[in-house]
Amino acid sequence: MTSVSVVVPVKDGARYLPQLIDAVHAAGDVELLVIDSGSRDGSAELARAAGATVHEIAPQEFGHGRTRNLGMELTSGEVVCFLTQDAVPAPGWLAAHLEALELGERVGASYGPHLAWPDTSPMIARELEQFFASMSPDGEPVLQRSGDLTFLSNVNAAYRRECWEEIRFDDVAYAEDQAFGRALLEAGWAKAYHPRAAVTHAHDYGPVEFAQRYFDEYRGLRETIGHIEPARPGRALRDVRAGVAADRRWMAERHWPAGRRAAWTARSLLHHGSRKAAAIAATRPERLPAGLERRLSLEGRATAASAAAAAEPGHAGAGTARPATPAGGALTVPRYAAIRRYAQQGATPLAPREPGVADRDRLHLAFLIPPFRRGSGGHSSIFQLILRLERMGHDCTVWVLDPSGNAHVDRAGVIRRNIVDWFAPIEAPVYTDLADWHGADVCVATGWDTAHQVAVLPGCGARAYLIHDHEPEFFATSAERLWAEQTYSLGLYPISGSDWLRDLVAERYGTPGTSFRFGVDHDTYRLLPVERRRDTVLFYSRAATPRRAVPLGVLALEELCSRRPDTRVIGFGQTDVLKAGFASGSLGVASPARLAEAYAEATVGLCLSLTNYSLIPQEMMACGLPCVDVAGLSSEAVFGADGPVELAAADPVALADAIERLLDGGDLWQHRSEAGLAFVADASWDTAAEQVETGLREALRSVTARAAQP
Repeated sequence: MTSVSVVVPVKDGARYLPQLIDAVHAAGDVELLVIDSGSRDGSAELARAAGATVHEIAPQEFGHGRTRNLGMELTSGEVVCFLTQDAVPAPGWLAAHLEALELGERVGASYGPHLAWPDTSPMIARELEQFFASMSPDGEPVLQRSGDLTFLSNVNAAYRRECWEEIRFDDVAYAEDQAFGRALLEAGWAKAYHPRAAVTHAHDYGPVEFAQRYFDEYRGLRETIGHIEPARPGRALRDVRAGVAADRRWMAERHWPAGRRAAWTARSLLHHGSRKAAAIAATRPERLPAGLERRLSLEGRATAASAAAAAEPGHAGAGTARPATPAGGALTVPRYAAIRRYAQQGATPLAPREPGVADRDRLHLAFLIPPFRRGSGGHSSIFQLILRLERMGHDCTVWVLDPSGNAHVDRAGVIRRNIVDWFAPIEAPVYTDLADWHGADVCVATGWDTAHQVAVLPGCGARAYLIHDHEPEFFATSAERLWAEQTYSLGLYPISGSDWLRDLVAERYGTPGTSFRFGVDHDTYRLLPVERRRDTVLFYSRAATPRRAVPLGVLALEELCSRRPDTRVIGFGQTDVLKAGFASGSLGVASPARLAEAYAEATVGLCLSLTNYSLIPQEMMACGLPCVDVAGLSSEAVFGADGPVELAAADPVALADAIERLLDGGDLWQHRSEAGLAFVADASWDTAAEQVETGLREALRSVTARAAQP
């Protein structure tokens, strides 16, 4: 028999608490804990009289995640259910939760629907009904795993203790359940929705309180999952109209009298309009004065972002005017529009910054990046750098744009979740629309297709260019090649991903700058207690990226396997299986931990890079794996002619010879392995971020120096 505990955080909850406690006791033999945080309506005494254990805390000690962690620590059940003080379980509630937790392996949490009280407003009743009906159209329990909806609600949820012990609730002001739902799926657990694990629950407030509550909820979504509510007027109006129309249909289906429908239609318009306004404001707290943010919040609190912005003169959003957009209205990104705009008007003048801004501890850094897919090495580097710049105290924003018009761009919240899931746990908000642009101390282009857009954006104290590759070489003779070459002459300060690339940009385009060295996550990529095979070649076979010279690598491996048929070839970096004249396996787009295991087991790594050296060989080296690359170009400049990497001419036979020399083992394999470990010993993303920060400050100083010239 599974032991069950029920935890109910309470503050002034006497209205529904007796019904809640009676319903919990009726559900079965459970441990019931009420955590009271300063009730003045007798809630604590009422709960004790009804047979609950009561633990009292000071009001200032309450936190949505913190208090629920406390509830877990104070109870003993193998399964712990959470209810809010106004959620009354329906008959069969607990049995349905226990059934849901047994639907499959590693089901760590379950949740159920919220049923409206009879006097609930039509706006809330309709949304609850439709939202939870969408979870299970056939009315049956649903199992949710990685890639599925992350929604979870502590109004009515149950958790396996072992899952909570692994993840725990984040100590956040709101949406601790949503954060847990996402973390649970990321960790390989599943969760379940059961339509019969129901509670009666609904929040009904006056119009002002509703807007304040929505402000707090959407601010919580911004803080926990990075959601940014779109601010386009046309879209907002359509959303409000759709909400009102849905409420009217719901009332008509229930045959409400015409007078009653009319009265509630007016209230519905106010409800959805104030909700949309609250959502837009709440997901941009850095633009709000701290005093205004407190007045908009039902909790009466301001975020650290708005408080810091209010205290910092000249910071975008800190009482300064938002930069004007160019003639023509909001900044938009139709196909290559910025290239035309630059041809028409040149670079937009930089926004003046106060003296000494380059030495300020906290800078506002805006990164414009193109769309990405899982496994992108360049984006991985960008997000690792942003993560460290945030830890250094800088305020970062990420702008995902598709200047070419060739890619699908998801909603900002989805993109931010993908960044955290696939690359790094950055805190920066993500935007997909330059209508939200609010300037930056330094605006950073991260690829040729973002550079012209950076050049024409207003409100920039300085502009920089994070250069990972010599990108004109991505293209044959074409317009794109011409535009990529032009990016080095747009006035953006170059911060290049190697000394070789820095010198190439300076010498070929007359644009001097600084450089940084790609880092290595030594917590992941390291020597592991895995037995090393003597027959395995790991091949970075990302064929969608031409600069990786995958056809050349395939020819080299075909030559190798014709000599050594027992060679085991494993590709990675793309989901498609390698098409070649030899048998091969595939890791697909593997996680860093899985790659580290593969690097620790393999004999030789093959990673070809033609436009700048790659961070992949460094990660291989950190696991003791020698690797092969093409001689000359950046690889020889970075690694040396006889350093940690076995270099060979860009020829299938020469590359096959190089791989075979390492497969033979002996002194050469040992020399390359030891040299690789020494080469990457001091490579870290912390150091890389410090080098990039130096470049960003130099970008600001160069602007100041030019402004000071007579």
